[in-house]
Amino acid sequence: MVVKIGTRGSQLALWQAYYVENLLQKAGLQTQIVTFETKGDKILEVTLAKIGSKGVFTEELETALLNGEIHIAVHSAKDLPSTLPQNLEIIAFTEREKVNDVLVSYNKNISLSTENIVVGTSSTRRNAILHHYYPAVKTVDMRGNLQTRMRKLQEGACDAILLAFAGVHRMNLDEYIAEELSIEQFTPPVGQGSVAIEASTNLDEETRNTIKNALNHEETALALLTERAFLKELEGGCSIPSFAYAKVNGENIELNAGLISLDGQQIIRKSGIRHLAEATILGKNIAVEILENGGKEILEKIRKGY
Repeated sequence: MVVKIGTRGSQLALWQAYYVENLLQKAGLQTQIVTFETKGDKILEVTLAKIGSKGVFTEELETALLNGEIHIAVHSAKDLPSTLPQNLEIIAFTEREKVNDVLVSYNKNISLSTENIVVGTSSTRRNAILHHYYPAVKTVDMRGNLQTRMRKLQEGACDAILLAFAGVHRMNLDEYIAEELSIEQFTPPVGQGSVAIEASTNLDEETRNTIKNALNHEETALALLTERAFLKELEGGCSIPSFAYAKVNGENIELNAGLISLDGQQIIRKSGIRHLAEATILGKNIAVEILENGGKEILEKIRKGY
């Protein structure tokens, strides 16, 4: 059997697919990579929030999974909606990369404290956090793959761009990191730094287990299932400025998560710790706590567009 791996066609997505392919081949499986163009790749002139967050980078791959064109789909874990279509499941999360956001620029002396700086980002979360902690920073929307954003940066569209360390590192662009941002301020979105493997529930059990054993990193999986339980309770997607970072500490799991208004004026942060066996309960409970302490009002405003 040849395992068909579905992926987007960007350089970063292909890096993820080749990474997964290498691990599967080491486990003795034959593989084939199949590329797709998603709605999020095609529509670059508007923000992700206006396109709609659910499935913007995943829908075409998920259709291929359901049709049996591919056996697994490889995604950036942060791109997956909190609720998957019927008959699909995540069967593995690869070991997580450093989760920090970074400021990338051709000027290594720049920082978020630099006067009159213009920063490019397509993330509602990063934009809102900038407004909260760095109100003097001007932001511009920056869509497109990493290479497109770097070209726009070089052409002067902005002074710097905000990105995930994982993507910058995987594309060998570390030399352009001007500042690594703290997790305490720029808490990452759910799943940042890991690759998620999605499959049909109809995939035969032997193949499923072989793929899972080759790819799944247990500690990362526990953390991401906790974060995804949080996001599911919020009923949020990648256009909602929420954030969550879970990590395993011995027999326990810790979660720091929150929600911020689009203008950055209101920010709600909550944290908690539970035994590993109650990881998803922790995620859900933190979300409920946030919703009961102003989160519902923030989400209502976001969904009304302000």
